[in-house]
Amino acid sequence: MTDLPFDDTTDFENADRGLLGTLVPAVVKAADGRVVWDNDAYGFLKAECPDTAHPSLWRQARLCARQGLYEVAERVYQVRGLDLSNMTLIEGERGVIVIDPLISAETAAAALALYREHRGDRPVTGLIYTHSHGDHFGGARGVLPHGTEEGIPIIAPAGFLEHAVSENVYAGNAMTRRAIFMYGDRLPKAPDGQIGAGLGMTTSTGTITLIPPTVDITRTGQEETVDGVRIVFQLTPGTEAPAEMNFLFPELRALCLAENATHNMHNILTLRGAVVRDARIWARYLDEAIEYFDGRYDVAFASHHWPTWGHDNVVAFLSEQRDLYAYLHDQTLRRLNDGLTGPEIAEELKLPPALERRWHTHGYYGSLSHNVKAVYQRYLGWFDGNVAHLWEHPPVAQAQRYVEVAGGGEAALAKARAYADAGDLRFAATLLNHVVFADPSNTAAKEALADVYRRLGHGAENGTWRNFYLMAAVELLEGPGTVLLDAANPEMTVALTTDMLLDSLAIRIDGPRAWDEALTIDLVLTDEQLRYRLTLRHGALTHRSFPAGDEPRSAAGLTLTLTRPQLLGLLAGRGLDGVRHQGDQGQLARLLALVTTPDRSFPVVTP
Repeated sequence: MTDLPFDDTTDFENADRGLLGTLVPAVVKAADGRVVWDNDAYGFLKAECPDTAHPSLWRQARLCARQGLYEVAERVYQVRGLDLSNMTLIEGERGVIVIDPLISAETAAAALALYREHRGDRPVTGLIYTHSHGDHFGGARGVLPHGTEEGIPIIAPAGFLEHAVSENVYAGNAMTRRAIFMYGDRLPKAPDGQIGAGLGMTTSTGTITLIPPTVDITRTGQEETVDGVRIVFQLTPGTEAPAEMNFLFPELRALCLAENATHNMHNILTLRGAVVRDARIWARYLDEAIEYFDGRYDVAFASHHWPTWGHDNVVAFLSEQRDLYAYLHDQTLRRLNDGLTGPEIAEELKLPPALERRWHTHGYYGSLSHNVKAVYQRYLGWFDGNVAHLWEHPPVAQAQRYVEVAGGGEAALAKARAYADAGDLRFAATLLNHVVFADPSNTAAKEALADVYRRLGHGAENGTWRNFYLMAAVELLEGPGTVLLDAANPEMTVALTTDMLLDSLAIRIDGPRAWDEALTIDLVLTDEQLRYRLTLRHGALTHRSFPAGDEPRSAAGLTLTLTRPQLLGLLAGRGLDGVRHQGDQGQLARLLALVTTPDRSFPVVTP
């Protein structure tokens, strides 16, 4: 900590540069009056860092909490601090191109209104999604309400739609549950509570929407002109998102880095869950950006944090970000091949001092510790090669045995408190966790563990670690909250391809109840000119597709002839109105009876 350059105010100067105005009050409400965003709640960050926060994270939170409309360059503007992400606006010949319309329609509409207050009532003439994460498309209807999108180019990287909906649907319930911990959903905004998430402050809680792209970016070097503005794209799949892209506005000399280079170490595997990212290819695409866009920009901005001005400063920034991910990847592999496990590598690996002294390499959102484990997981999976770990007991059964070995619940609790008093919070958490899992009714153990989690959270430099620890303390004492499964919103469902829709149905089949069921249903979609055969056998629902005119070798038990909107209605429980059917309708009823509803309040920190 003493080596960090707290006297360097460059980030603060850049974060404040170009401010044109703020939203006053910085509170956004839904139509029903519910508050979906409150940036004013972070006013306490103006004070000096208390002993309940890591000074480095406090500094990052003060930077991320700045809100308002900022001029980045001539005709390039950003609204920051009205959601986890930034919304960027590029002025064209007739109107304004919106880049990344935040998470919620309400915050996006507020951001656009703030821009128009200072720059005039320009129409939205283009929409660009930098990548496939919800904080970069969810507010689409806030800038292009229903009925206004016709003829407006909506640009996204190849594969955007598939990844945007699959990530939010297939494992959406579990991911949303973890995201509540990651962003500290139930924590008070306070010096001893939620002070941000490193990448931004938190997530808005409004209406998530999605307008499908009309223009796909399929290759690096592809150029598009929108409202008289020329854009040159660099495709970067497999970096921060499976579908992502950087792009340049040559005439404006401004470079958009999406979420590939932000002012912190990012996640190789986010704590909410995701497909493991490739740190090697991430570094390679950053290197390609340095070369490909060389000499053609004066400022670089991203979908989070503040811009970097000056071509040489941007090159230095990108070079350090490149080296950060390359070092993380290569050194993890080096030590992995020496026989170390993920936790062992995470414990010993340190960044080079020259990188460690740069603020933007710090783990405010990702962390060196969990990123090392993610690289290990990408190559070797969950098994560390120690056969003692090959078939361990599940958490509750294992915890009961650990507590027995420790001499029983009271003895284990006393020993854990001793470790906590001695400052070994990590092992105190491990031992107390076993006590709680062995006996969930042990209130004293829960209170002791909650206290340890609070102490770990208050000392964390990583915003998401802090939120996880503090949320765990809340749930230990107050019980689990409820998942707000926004992925179930209608526009997300409509955006699913039929294959993905049927995959999501298969995920929700109650396998044990379906063991002895056997049925075959054909869906003939007249608007797609395809026939989908659904087969349920041995508890597994599978499907295949072929042209609608092709007759399968074997007959289906039930054939439904319908349109895709009718299929959506059928799966939503609206019945067979308008659907032509032939065969045993009971097969459909039996299938739908096997579809489960996800548990929205499953426990995370207790059994």
